[in-house]
Amino acid sequence: MAACFLGLDVGTSSTKVLLIDVSGKVLASDAPEYPFRTPRPLWAEADPEDWWKATVQGIKTVLAKAGKTGSDVAGIGLSGQMHGLVMLDKAGKVLRPCIMWNDQRTAAECAEITAKIGREKILAITGNPVLPGFTAPKVLWVKKNEPEVFAKCAKILLPKDYIRYRMSGAFATEVSDASGMSLLDVPNRKWSKEMLAGCGIPESWMATVTESTEISAKLSPEAAALTGLVAGTPIAGGGGDQAAQAVGCGIVEEGVISATFGTSGVVFAHSRQYRAEPDGRLHAFCAAVPGEWHMMGVMLSAAGSLQWLRDALGAEEVAKAKATGRHVYSLFDEMAASVPAGSDGLLFLPYLSGERAPHPDPYARGAFIGLTLRHNKSHMVRAVMEGITYGMLDSVELMRTAGIRSKTIVASGGGARSPFWRQMMADAFETPIALVNATEGAAYGGALLAAVGTGAYPDVRSAAKACIATTVAANPGPDAKTYAKYYPRYRALYPALKDEFRAIADLNK
Repeated sequence: MAACFLGLDVGTSSTKVLLIDVSGKVLASDAPEYPFRTPRPLWAEADPEDWWKATVQGIKTVLAKAGKTGSDVAGIGLSGQMHGLVMLDKAGKVLRPCIMWNDQRTAAECAEITAKIGREKILAITGNPVLPGFTAPKVLWVKKNEPEVFAKCAKILLPKDYIRYRMSGAFATEVSDASGMSLLDVPNRKWSKEMLAGCGIPESWMATVTESTEISAKLSPEAAALTGLVAGTPIAGGGGDQAAQAVGCGIVEEGVISATFGTSGVVFAHSRQYRAEPDGRLHAFCAAVPGEWHMMGVMLSAAGSLQWLRDALGAEEVAKAKATGRHVYSLFDEMAASVPAGSDGLLFLPYLSGERAPHPDPYARGAFIGLTLRHNKSHMVRAVMEGITYGMLDSVELMRTAGIRSKTIVASGGGARSPFWRQMMADAFETPIALVNATEGAAYGGALLAAVGTGAYPDVRSAAKACIATTVAANPGPDAKTYAKYYPRYRALYPALKDEFRAIADLNK
């Protein structure tokens, strides 16, 4: 029987599991869901056991759907939400809930690390400033606030690497995900002794680092019995969700930029050489392509801003969607289309969870600017969509300044499914928007990495070329001129409001 490859993506609210054949065809997929918790404002935590239960359930489901057995699976590739802190004791037991990527509690710890090691040195070693979402400051937060937990810690793992541990007993990670911990020497692709020492983290706590295509572990008999897979099945290094997503969208060559409009928004560019944005406004991470890198700009609330609008003000549209059998976001598209580009002067700042790129500021806040009596809900819908798009354009412009230019921008995520929003992207970016035939994202990229790791393809580019096709879906139109006028006004708002955002946050401590 032809070999199949399993891809897993340990996401924020579900674990995507899919099975592909060697040609890249998706044979089956599943995405068991679970909650995450916000015990305090700007906190986000999850129970790693939920991820494991979803993984076991998802694997069994996709094997059944595809009519396959464990012996058909030649390799497994892992992906997952980045930056999360999973702490284990000497027995391998989880000590506390995972502090997740979108948790913003560690501003003080970020400042402490930066003051101790020095901002310029941190940028030179890690390619990034220390940010509240990253892993290292979370360790310091636990040390200061939960010393009894810190004292018991023996290992720290990222979310997907905890699943690797449950599947194999191995403590391993890979360079793309490790790049987001503030602990990796990103240019040299190894743990930084200076960052570890500066953060007070023993090197013995750290997982072994591999490249994304390397076989890092093999499935244990215990995990095989639970999942229906075969003991000894190879597990590739995999990638952080955005690095794996890039592989799954074919963003594996220099000169290609992608924009992912998910709950968070990500602008991603592959680079054959190490590049770092001088002010740290873009992330410089190792790529899932061995020996290469990528630059990345991350918005914390992209489509998440539209979800907020739906939940806060969209009860009427939600009810209408249920009554008519339509999707609520298609109704939002129609509402936005009834309003001219520029939303009649209404602008929206999408900083509902703070921000990372280009403003690494946990105190940034969302705002509607320019409201008048003429504006209605349709204007607000369009302004939110435009604000998200301008926020993504911030990162595109930084990449252009860094010398990375692209003839097309590959769009993915929920927002890319909207023809209306794709046209808005093409107009605002002044660049054609393309789609790829592979729409399964990071889990698909994980499966391709497994195919490379087990020798089905000689390298990542060969796998992407064989499995992924690109089609232009929107070209810039007349509204591009309007967005070119409004975008500078959008860019001026954050600097004008930055100090007030901090003052407002201080009032609500």
